[in-house]
Amino acid sequence: MTSVEDLMSFLARSPSPFHAVHSVATELLASGFEEFRPERGWISGGAGFIRRSGALVAWVDGGAPSSPFRLVGAHTDSPNLRLKPRPDCGSAGWRQLGIEVYGGALWNSWLDRDLGLSGRVVVTGEGGPETHLLLVDRPLARVPQLAIHLDRDVNGQGLKLNPQVHLNPVWGSGIHAAGDLVDFVAGELAVSPGDVVAWDLMFHDVCPPALLGRDGEFLVSSRLDNLVSCWAGTRALLDLGAGNPSGGATSVLCLFDHEEVGSTSSTGADGALLAQVLELIVLNRGGDRRDLLRALADSFCVSVDMAHATHPNYPERHDPSHPVTVNAGPVVKVNSSQRYATDAVGHAMAVDACRRAGVPHQVFVGRNDQPCGSTIGPLTAANLGIGTVDVGVAQLSMHSAREMCGAEDPDHLAAMLGAWYRG
Repeated sequence: MTSVEDLMSFLARSPSPFHAVHSVATELLASGFEEFRPERGWISGGAGFIRRSGALVAWVDGGAPSSPFRLVGAHTDSPNLRLKPRPDCGSAGWRQLGIEVYGGALWNSWLDRDLGLSGRVVVTGEGGPETHLLLVDRPLARVPQLAIHLDRDVNGQGLKLNPQVHLNPVWGSGIHAAGDLVDFVAGELAVSPGDVVAWDLMFHDVCPPALLGRDGEFLVSSRLDNLVSCWAGTRALLDLGAGNPSGGATSVLCLFDHEEVGSTSSTGADGALLAQVLELIVLNRGGDRRDLLRALADSFCVSVDMAHATHPNYPERHDPSHPVTVNAGPVVKVNSSQRYATDAVGHAMAVDACRRAGVPHQVFVGRNDQPCGSTIGPLTAANLGIGTVDVGVAQLSMHSAREMCGAEDPDHLAAMLGAWYRG
């Protein structure tokens, strides 16, 4: 399997943050990493991970109490449509499902797509609540667009959508009834409807990832933002090997949830999860609080999130002195207002990692009259007090239900992150 085929497989089997974490955890276990479970005590080896809902932190231990950390951070979530707790609704003889918009989704991109359902469901078990992954990867629902005959001005004046009214998918005909979705979910999980307690379920486009273009030079898929970064970080950590810490530093991979809605959660970058895991690593080495602070003083993080390629139909939305294209290497993202955490030192370190990996690099900076987004980078830098640089793969259609990047760039990023870990 080639690198891009491996990435496409990861994208296809990771329609929700919970599935993404499961996919990464499965690979780590197969490569000799040990899963840390607090109730069982600390892991016995030097390579381990902890998963919590839609987040995962993995590491290859450097050994000494004050060994610095070389961190790679990304996020597992993507903008989408998520089911409400009581979703059954409908009108005019159509059965529908009520949704909440999660994150900054491009609403129009969800219209007229065949949608599956994925996420996690909590059911009543013999020993208490049990969590099950759910994946319905077949056409189940659709948000139908209004015909142009009934909205003659749509092409000239633009599509206007009310998310409460216009984004509820159709999934059946007839009169809706309370409990329809519960019955369906219970059937998929082979449990009793009365045992279904709650869920974190979301829709996804069932169209699989594909290569596009005259020469297949583009990758198109859902959730490129930010599963490409999760895949590249995982590849880089696995390439180190479970027993091969490099340069005396502890290599850490942090995959957070909830970046698209601000990162303030128990599994987000603005939570305590990463800081707690880093402290546990130091304590397990026999270190103390002073060793932790010494380790952090010499640590550095690369925050990895997708970047904006210059759009060929809207070049005026980009800074003319900083063009960004696909298949031209990782993009170092700079913003003097600290929407990205990059400074001159981090910028130089990222460029050096690209040089050592033998891959090209680019620089992104936004227009002064065009606000840019943000990442987990500034949050990680502020919460841990460590130097951080923001990088990513260039893409078009960010936050669409289906996005596009260069087919070569994910491999470039994985190589750059491998060099980053090795210092």
